[in-house]
Amino acid sequence: MTTVRIYVTYKQSVFDPQGEAITNSIHSLGHDEVKGVKVGKFFDVTIEEGDKPVAETVKEISEGLLVNFNMETYSYKILEEKQ
Repeated sequence: MTTVRIYVTYKQSVFDPQGEAITNSIHSLGHDEVKGVKVGKFFDVTIEEGDKPVAETVKEISEGLLVNFNMETYSYKILEEKQ
């Protein structure tokens, strides 16, 4: 089994209102050195080895369910592999 973490974030060209609100709150705490915050989400997915490679499974579930390609993008990393 393999556990992967799929990261979903806004594309660079998309305004991130939640990130902007967090940035403003950080500034109100006196941390003007923080120039921006990008908000995203992640999914930890455990995949049992089967006919498809893990990368193909990640691609299919990300593109088919997790990501709105009009405004989001994704990446992933393998957290754990067990035999």
